[in-house]
Amino acid sequence: MAPIANSVGAYVALATGARDDGGGIAVGGHVADIPPRMLTAYQLAARQVGRHVPTCRGMRWPILAGIAKVESNHAVGRNIAANGDIRPKIYGVLLNGSGAGGNTTVFPDTDGGRWDGTATGERAVGPFQFLPSTWDGVGKDAHGDKSADPHNADDAALGAAVYLCGNGRDLAKQSQLRAAIFQYNRSHAYVANVRGWIDQYTAAAKTPAPGKVSGDVRTVLEAALAQRGVPYSWGGGNATGPSTGICCSPSGKSGARIKGLDCSGLTTYAYARAGIRLPRTAAAQAGVGHRIPASAGTRALTPGDLVFYAYAPGRDSTIYHVGIYAGKGQMVNAARPGTLVRLDAVDSMSGYAGGARLL
Repeated sequence: MAPIANSVGAYVALATGARDDGGGIAVGGHVADIPPRMLTAYQLAARQVGRHVPTCRGMRWPILAGIAKVESNHAVGRNIAANGDIRPKIYGVLLNGSGAGGNTTVFPDTDGGRWDGTATGERAVGPFQFLPSTWDGVGKDAHGDKSADPHNADDAALGAAVYLCGNGRDLAKQSQLRAAIFQYNRSHAYVANVRGWIDQYTAAAKTPAPGKVSGDVRTVLEAALAQRGVPYSWGGGNATGPSTGICCSPSGKSGARIKGLDCSGLTTYAYARAGIRLPRTAAAQAGVGHRIPASAGTRALTPGDLVFYAYAPGRDSTIYHVGIYAGKGQMVNAARPGTLVRLDAVDSMSGYAGGARLL
């Protein structure tokens, strides 16, 4: 497979849509940094791979999305036709050992330029960055048009699924998933990068739309959930959305070069969508609305409530963190430097200090 590509730092965000049979986002839904036509290709491949590798288990579209994110950033910037053809075509660097793009090994031409546009050597092609020699072994026709084209989103995604499945891996097992990604590109850094994106896309697929809530509560929850995957940035975020943070957190982590959200930046933004203006700090936000004491327990929380954590529960001046309760024991959370906005269990943070109901 091709050398590791640079991962573009677009963030993952959830947008609700219909559900498919596998619990993922069906056609009509989307994930913010994946072009809808590419998402369709990943979903189609996950459904079709069993025809070609019947013993494969655990293939899911987020696995394919994680690979394509790192290899080509989902072909963002290209035109993706209704039939899946991608133009301009995506070519990697010429693998001639020059060192350009990280290549140090000469790969002689195997396709006469059919797929990679040059007969002077090999270069990786398409959104999944297949070498022509690899494509010859795994390329599949996803449409029944008797053509397997690595520059077609559907064919390329199906070929990647076949390659990752091998002779019959169970990709639901983490050890086998790691082995499949490592085979795709023999770099432990690459494996870690891809798995991080798989985790983010899996989280997006599993996150339900807000359930039996309506009006402003739904507005707040949808706004918060849509920030899932945004980097934590100390001091980042305001009523208009993510922003570049400041230096420095109590642990010494700087947000000065990171566009993102901290915990109170997330809550400030989400509640602003419902027309509610919050103070900027978590401790100050505890003074807004109807206070829910910690002694009432987490079962007293309802979706949309602010959730607080303190160094000394019972003393609001020591509150250090805030999230937004999403229901079923979970909250939308910008946890700490080095993390992304995500759903966490309410008990994942220490020092539960109750909540506040603003809606």
